[in-house]
Amino acid sequence: MICIAAGGKITTIAASLFTLTWTHSVEKTRWEETWRAGPEGLTVLQGRIEGSGAGMEPPPNARLEDGAYVYRLDRAPIPELVLAASGATGGGWQFCSEGTGCVELGRDPGAPIHLRWCGK
Repeated sequence: MICIAAGGKITTIAASLFTLTWTHSVEKTRWEETWRAGPEGLTVLQGRIEGSGAGMEPPPNARLEDGAYVYRLDRAPIPELVLAASGATGGGWQFCSEGTGCVELGRDPGAPIHLRWCGK
């Protein structure tokens, strides 16, 4: 189960895999990451970038697929993912999980959004 703390409330999502999608604030290109949530924390599994530039070069193992750089990551889990809510990108973070659909987070300026694993 994933807990999302935003706007002074906590929402729980019954999922262990989720995708975050957003638009890069400078380059205005789409980014996407797939994450796994579990007792060890949150682990980013794969990324997809629709362009490069402004500090967003794809890693060396990226391959070009359908106009985007796709890559796998091998990173240690983190206890929490903090997402900025600047309101300056023309949209927020799109959080999608199987079975629960998608929700937009952080569209308007405000406090950061916190995502973490919160048990079964």
